[in-house]
Amino acid sequence: MKNKNRNEQKRQSEKMTIYEYEEKYVKSRNERGARLLIWVIAGVVGAFLAWCLLSVTLQVWALNEYAGYAAAGISAVLFVLLYIVPLVKIFRLDYFRTNVNAAHAPAAKRHNRRVRFSIAQRMVDFGARVDCAGWYDDAILSEMAAYVAAKDDEGIKRSLTAMYSGRIKKTAKDYIFRYALKSAAYSALSQQSRTDAALVAVVNLQLIKDIVFLYGFRPSDARLVKIFAAVVRNSLISYGLGSLKIGNGIVKTMGDAAKGIPFLGSAISALVDSSVQGLTNGTLTAVIGFQTIRYLGREYRLQDILDGAEIGESEEELKATCADIEAELRKRPRGARAAG
Repeated sequence: MKNKNRNEQKRQSEKMTIYEYEEKYVKSRNERGARLLIWVIAGVVGAFLAWCLLSVTLQVWALNEYAGYAAAGISAVLFVLLYIVPLVKIFRLDYFRTNVNAAHAPAAKRHNRRVRFSIAQRMVDFGARVDCAGWYDDAILSEMAAYVAAKDDEGIKRSLTAMYSGRIKKTAKDYIFRYALKSAAYSALSQQSRTDAALVAVVNLQLIKDIVFLYGFRPSDARLVKIFAAVVRNSLISYGLGSLKIGNGIVKTMGDAAKGIPFLGSAISALVDSSVQGLTNGTLTAVIGFQTIRYLGREYRLQDILDGAEIGESEEELKATCADIEAELRKRPRGARAAG
């Protein structure tokens, strides 16, 4: 107990001030511009997917008019399910405000406290209603339920930190592995560059949506811009791989390097030629997933640091100081004030 109190006193004595936090972690960003850019990039992805679906519909229409009508209906449903729904689910979640200065820190702390409570409440409700299939740690979830009922913010923070560093991180990595395999498999099966690129964009969006839902909050607008831009980049790379057929040189190099290994060299020459594009797209999908996890983890750590940062001057202290100045000036003789 003495060691615990000593550690707590040491932590309090080394507590960061809000000005130190601002100097170390806050960067100048145009949040409104980032929000606008998100929708521009999302619009680009949506327009590309719509174009791909329209192309397929027109090809079917050229074969049979009635089949074309059916293809148009299916395309509309797919567009909603594969693009609109993930986008809505991502943006419905809140995010932690961490890029704030001293003036906005108190409001950001209150906002982050509400977000933490909302995340914990959602996890508890979800765990009670649905079989989480290993998403969350049951023991931590049980503790979290008690903290939510008591509205214990410190307890909620401890349980969320334990959950994010344990089971949730493992589950997110499982998501990344599965979606990377999906992206690779779809790319290997696809015979058209447009279809290949559209599938990569869809898989990437689904992965981001699932990771964000798992964590219970989304990255900030500035971070989300980078993630969505990476989705566009992956789709363009996938389209270029399919169009330019650049895999042959890579395959030849890999096959030559493996000649000394029995069976492996011939296996690579026979198989990797058709799957190098899938391997590339799978790797790019994994990069998207780990980038999302890294941003979420960083912003969760920053909100915790911000929550512990001391705010040196409050609005009440400022008012009191101004009142003291006014009282002191009233005490002085008028001539002395004029001379000053």
